[in-house]
Amino acid sequence: MKKKLLGEILEEKFGIAPEEIEKALKFQKDYGGRIGTILVNSGVITEEHLLKVLSLQLDIPLFKTSFKDKENTIDYPEIVGLSPSWFLENSVIPLSIENSKLWFSIVDPMDLYVYESLDNILNDREIRYVLCSEKEFRDISSNYKEKYPMEETLISYELDEVEKLKDLAAEAPVIKFVNTTISKAVEYRASDIHLETFKENFRIRYRIDGVLSDIERLPLKMHPPITTRIKILAGLDISEKRLPQDGRINLKIASKDLDIRVATFPTIHGENIVMRLLEKTSIEFELDTLGFEEDHLAAFGEMIKNTFGLILITGPTGSGKTTTLYSVLNKLNSKEYKIITIEDPVEYQLQGINQIQVKPSIGLTFANSLRSILRLDPDIILVGEIRDKETAEIAIHAALTCHLVLSTLHTNDASSAISRLLDMGVEDFLINSSLLSVLAQRLVRTICPNCRKKDSQITSDIRAEFRLDRLREKFKLKKENFQRGEGCDYCVGTGFRGRLGIYELLDYSDYLKQITLQSHSYQKLKEEAINQGMRSLREDALLKLLKGITTLDEVLRVT
Repeated sequence: MKKKLLGEILEEKFGIAPEEIEKALKFQKDYGGRIGTILVNSGVITEEHLLKVLSLQLDIPLFKTSFKDKENTIDYPEIVGLSPSWFLENSVIPLSIENSKLWFSIVDPMDLYVYESLDNILNDREIRYVLCSEKEFRDISSNYKEKYPMEETLISYELDEVEKLKDLAAEAPVIKFVNTTISKAVEYRASDIHLETFKENFRIRYRIDGVLSDIERLPLKMHPPITTRIKILAGLDISEKRLPQDGRINLKIASKDLDIRVATFPTIHGENIVMRLLEKTSIEFELDTLGFEEDHLAAFGEMIKNTFGLILITGPTGSGKTTTLYSVLNKLNSKEYKIITIEDPVEYQLQGINQIQVKPSIGLTFANSLRSILRLDPDIILVGEIRDKETAEIAIHAALTCHLVLSTLHTNDASSAISRLLDMGVEDFLINSSLLSVLAQRLVRTICPNCRKKDSQITSDIRAEFRLDRLREKFKLKKENFQRGEGCDYCVGTGFRGRLGIYELLDYSDYLKQITLQSHSYQKLKEEAINQGMRSLREDALLKLLKGITTLDEVLRVT
């Protein structure tokens, strides 16, 4: 009997529309990849759906229905000819022996190399497989690592022998490890990869939805060849380990064009590396997808229609300021305006916009660049960050001479931006003459749509402590919708998938300008802004809690 195609099973068992299958097939034809992975990455199906379909198509039972509660009963010596590390490298783990059958868990049922290898080694044994998810495999492999010591796959070296390190970095195991580390980061939607050395081991962590997660701990001897490989890819000096270096890697992984920013820095235990992953093509800079509530979106939309003045976006590193600024530029971008940006670094290239990368080493600073571009007849100017009095005063001068200026400050909330400018030495009358508004923001993780359930942990005491009933009435919500994610393969067990912004929008009105002139008091300014209707970051986050977008733990973590 002819096996059904994966698309046919998806349509029949899960009601996936034929046009979605057609889109995935077209993408596969243009860019390659497996149809199931394409459908998962595009959000049409979940990883759990894919596992069920593959199980039906290939007649391989699922791990969670067959072996989840069984203890591993295979003794490693039963499998002669393959090292324990081979199984981990190829995402297959021996599980048990039942009636002379050897059972293995496998993540990729299409990996013919695994089948052929085990068939050749165990040609006199009957082999059976169960299909498991990436999360299940990580759980199984943790127990497996405890039971069997892993063999070292990298040869020895001398730390001061650069040529040997070059040769070692070109070895297949090192290349495969680095490629796999980056590929997994893309699969897990990580924004950063951290490679850190400590006294006993070498740790790899991913930042997923703004939170760092441990991925792997390796022997220290693996650190030099792996970091050397990354430095070679980034065009850095592999002999320099005492000073920080910056570079970049351009890669195409799973049909995605990646721009990877690489930063190295020395620590007492060795050189650490952080890689920031930026997708060149998949980001859509649209204000209405960032998490703005309707009132904030309407008010901020009106503010950016001004033809001159200064608008500031504030928040810590990684709070989404650049994405908000790019979304503003995308909305304002038209043939009637000349837009120039000064950035450090230029994270994404925007069509139709003139972007400048600052280079302080040659004197191309924010202040010098801003002073020069005022002679280029711009309509809208984006200054990546106001870091000092000189840059602030030039930006304000530009805002006062019929330019709309957008920039960022590192402050905790909107009101602090005025205090920060005053602390820099900017005169209050200059701030009052130019500043239109300040938008403070953070990012909260959103509950995974695949494993969300009603949250029963919001007690009456919690309601009272955070005044949730009063806020529900204030926001005119008919009822609250408290939710929580249980954790599944789709969200890598976190209960969250993706992030949205929470915002505090300060409309710098004439009344608030008077407060600044009278007292220079941050606290007084904030109190009066709230009295005038400004919603704090905490309140905006609690609104998303009431709507079932995020959790109370996440609100407290961020605000």
